[in-house]
Amino acid sequence: MNDLIFSLETVAPVFLIVLLGSVLRKLKVINENFVTVSAKFVFSSALPALVFLEILKADFSENFNINLISYIYIATLISFIIGIFVAYKISNTGKDRSVIIQGSFRGNYAIVGLALIQNIYGEKGLADAAIVLAFILPMYNVLSILALTYPLKKEKNVSAAKILLEIVKNPLLIGLFSALIVSYFKINLNGIIISSLEYLSALSLPLALIGIGGVLKFEDLRSLSKSASIASFLKIVIVPSLFTTGAYFLGFRNTELLIMFILFSSPTAIASYIMAEAMGCNGKLAANIILITTIFSAFTIAAGLFLLKYFLLI
Repeated sequence: MNDLIFSLETVAPVFLIVLLGSVLRKLKVINENFVTVSAKFVFSSALPALVFLEILKADFSENFNINLISYIYIATLISFIIGIFVAYKISNTGKDRSVIIQGSFRGNYAIVGLALIQNIYGEKGLADAAIVLAFILPMYNVLSILALTYPLKKEKNVSAAKILLEIVKNPLLIGLFSALIVSYFKINLNGIIISSLEYLSALSLPLALIGIGGVLKFEDLRSLSKSASIASFLKIVIVPSLFTTGAYFLGFRNTELLIMFILFSSPTAIASYIMAEAMGCNGKLAANIILITTIFSAFTIAAGLFLLKYFLLI
């Protein structure tokens, strides 16, 4: 019973905030413009501030784990390849294949994942998780370019240069690399700057979760495609089950195993919809995958946490 309570207490607060965002949109307390503006604010300012501070706090000499990062890289690459195989099996169009591939491997670890880990381990766990974020973000972006360009190469003249430029200007990447520079050269920042960043970062996770709820349209569940359902099942069931089990047999336990489980089981990132739209792919399919994975990951993550806790693995 204690293990069940633990899993519910971890997952419920995060997804209740997401649900609150949906309710507020229904009640017209917030609207699409609020969601759009707040998403831009979180993406460009609040979340980069959070990433910057957590990377700055992290002691790389103690927290950096080459085995953990290596396994995550290999697992992410394999999940990407599995996504390609599935996409080419179930779809005949490049616009759909691109979305299926990206939707099946790119998780919302930066928002949902960090929020869950903070609920369990507090600031110490958040620092460990931020180091993982520093390494997984560049890989997510590179693989997303491949996912959104290769399947479309025969259908349209796709320029990866523009997308590559957007990735270089990605505020999250700028935030984490800035923190790495400050940390490496041991630059002392003024206390006023740190305090201001702390206020800014405190807004990131709750505002981002409300924004996720604000864009979800539960009525779309009545008209979901087979492709969206398969990609979603792959993202929140197959991938976390396969690679968390693999991590267990390789000897990962406690914080390491939890971080990997949360990373692999996080719902599909909203950024996948933004990039799909920018590349002229099937935006509706991308939105549906985000909808399914966000709703049902509340149950799959809770179930996974229950099992990990029950078997004394975290």
